[in-house]
Amino acid sequence: CFCTSRPECDSPTAELNMREWWIHVGLICIPLVAVYLHIPPPQLSPALQKWHSAGEVFHFRGRNIFYRDSYGALGSSDVVILLHGFPTSSYDWSKIWDPLTQRFHRVIALDFLGFGFSDKPRPHRYSIFEQASVVEALVAHLGLSNQRVNVVSHDYGDTVALELLYRSDQNRTGHLTFNSLCLSNGGIFPETQYPRLLQTLLKDSSFLAPILTRLTNYVIFQKGIGEVFGPYTQPTDAEFWDMWTGLRYNDGNLVLDSILQYINQRLKHRERWVGALTSTYVPLHMIYGPLDPVNPHPQFIRLYQQLVQRSTITVLDEHISHYPQLEDPTGFLNAYFNFIHSF
Repeated sequence: CFCTSRPECDSPTAELNMREWWIHVGLICIPLVAVYLHIPPPQLSPALQKWHSAGEVFHFRGRNIFYRDSYGALGSSDVVILLHGFPTSSYDWSKIWDPLTQRFHRVIALDFLGFGFSDKPRPHRYSIFEQASVVEALVAHLGLSNQRVNVVSHDYGDTVALELLYRSDQNRTGHLTFNSLCLSNGGIFPETQYPRLLQTLLKDSSFLAPILTRLTNYVIFQKGIGEVFGPYTQPTDAEFWDMWTGLRYNDGNLVLDSILQYINQRLKHRERWVGALTSTYVPLHMIYGPLDPVNPHPQFIRLYQQLVQRSTITVLDEHISHYPQLEDPTGFLNAYFNFIHSF
């Protein structure tokens, strides 16, 4: 030892220092290990419990899929199906649910496989193709296979809607019959989509992903989701907590990396899905929150206008971001009803 002449390097002192160091390491590691192993999911809030109680379950390839099916307006036969985004659930539509039931005969929403109150199998290869098949199976289960349906989608749901549109236009067996399609703030063009850092790490890092999914906690989640809402339209603490509860239900945090492969699928199948959008004759509309950091203004909307010339577009107020149906439910509904009444 080069420091034998120094008193602080005496064996008892060094041993004590080493022991203190290990105590500190232990104090840091114990909570991390506890988090890594398991933390019980939070209890459902009364609002989320009410949403869950109003829903039902159907079986898709041995899995339970949660959905809601509300009967609304009398004298109308119109049906609307709502497709939610990542990483949330059908509860994203809660703020516009009642107004939709006043306009439509049936309002239907589901939690995709791996989301919300649906099963979250692992290991499992989650794909947009499978989610589209889930929607088709729900439509058949509800006896709507021959009914023209209006589809409203957001984020991840946009890509599922485009696969459904492709199947419909190709006249594939079991396809939906579209009456209209309304998209909102989804990364339908890989070249104008900017995933968040955590999303990129989860989808591309096979080594880190299992650790990150277990260590993701409410604080990290709240910060990440908060970044895609506008500064004046942030969720309340209760709303953040409901989103987190839906994610943690059935250990949904542990399948995030598998589900996030949809970003790579968008790139791989861009021609199929963007092609369906640009070639269809189904009435199309885009409702867009322009403050969206994932699909930023003006690049996203300019490309959409350039490629999807048959679609109409509503750009909401400049402070509305990635979740327009939650940030500006009135603006979202006005835009949607104007579109529905236009054809």
